[in-house]
Amino acid sequence: MTNTLAIWLGIVITAAVLGDFLLNGGGAALFLLRKFAVFIDYLSFWR
Repeated sequence: MTNTLAIWLGIVITAAVLGDFLLNGGGAALFLLRKFAVFIDYLSFWR
């Protein structure tokens, strides 16, 4: 991954998170974090 690509990816992710918090109150981020926690529990079962 080049530095330019990494910078653009960081800008896009930051814009998506800020847009979620400004327009949706952070609902999508909270949903994804909850699903990620369930996924971690699922993976720990297979360990």
